[in-house]
Amino acid sequence: MQEIIVRTRTFRRFVQKEPLSTATLHELIDLARLGGSARNGQPWQYMVVNDAELCARIFPYLGWAGYLPDWHGPVEGERPSAYVLCLLNKNRLKGPESEAQFDLGIATQNLLLGAMEKKIGGCRIGAFNPKLATLFRLADNLRLSLVIALGKPIETVIIEQCRDEDDVRYWRDEHGVHHVPKRSLESCLVEVELFDDGVTKRKSL
Repeated sequence: MQEIIVRTRTFRRFVQKEPLSTATLHELIDLARLGGSARNGQPWQYMVVNDAELCARIFPYLGWAGYLPDWHGPVEGERPSAYVLCLLNKNRLKGPESEAQFDLGIATQNLLLGAMEKKIGGCRIGAFNPKLATLFRLADNLRLSLVIALGKPIETVIIEQCRDEDDVRYWRDEHGVHHVPKRSLESCLVEVELFDDGVTKRKSL
């Protein structure tokens, strides 16, 4: 489990000519649907796109890497061979929309873990032009909330510890290797503090 989690990174460059079958993509959606859901509402639906022509129409609407302002996304030949469009079905909401966003995080992580097991890389894209939705005939109760780009990765992504805990920007070296700084385990832990009769008591667990 730890190995597959470490390998499941955000990939932005792919072997574009290597297609992903509809059956494979449906297997990944099946993993997404099995994730936990607030109030068990299960409000998310998914549109699979693996037609090369339609993928080419989707691409211009996407933003790719906020920390790499001079990079405008993968070049032709390194673009995704498939997309999954994540659609919120508002008729299925059992609570506030904020709860549905937690569900989406769980669902898409399931999908990406399953993809990596199949040696497929992915990139969640929330920075997209809203006009992307106008390419499709969507029911009024469906709203496009996230795009997942998928394909066989063509780049190397390395996790490293933050040199500065306040600088979490990913970066690329002169060889095109993508570096992703992660905060240390220690910096993610908060010591337990108990209040008793107005006096703070520290307790280490």
